[in-house]
Amino acid sequence: MRKVSPRHPTASITRIGWREWISLSEWGVPDIKAKIDTGARTSSLHAFGLEVDDVDGVPTARFVVHPWQRSERDEVAVVAAVIATRSVRSSSGAVEHRPVVRTSIEIADRTVLAEVTLARRDEMGFRMLIGREALRRRFVVDPGRSYLGGRPEPEVRARNRTRH
Repeated sequence: MRKVSPRHPTASITRIGWREWISLSEWGVPDIKAKIDTGARTSSLHAFGLEVDDVDGVPTARFVVHPWQRSERDEVAVVAAVIATRSVRSSSGAVEHRPVVRTSIEIADRTVLAEVTLARRDEMGFRMLIGREALRRRFVVDPGRSYLGGRPEPEVRARNRTRH
């Protein structure tokens, strides 16, 4: 029988469900529900009021994150450097040109640096999608399970269900 060494790629794989609570602490977002989307290459965030301008020669995105589904409570204003613009094909086949930013995503007690496209996702049920580039060689997805990485306290989860 072969031993798996700590350096072996499968030694550090974390199992997660098809949806997870994550944190974007770098931006001051402690809890946001995300769909794990292995069909998407890049992660995507619903960015309200998105504006991209040059600040001292650097393309910079200004936007607001509403962490709770169907609610504007506890919104967080974010400013982030734009590292690229990508053409993204939606599930309906439409192509959008989206700004790309980089941030840390905390999921299941792990932190990964990920590229995130910014988009208006009004019609979607989740404010964030985690794509396969952020998951690669770190996570395996159990499509029959949810929240394997844990859940916030009940009062935090209740805020996600309250409309305001």
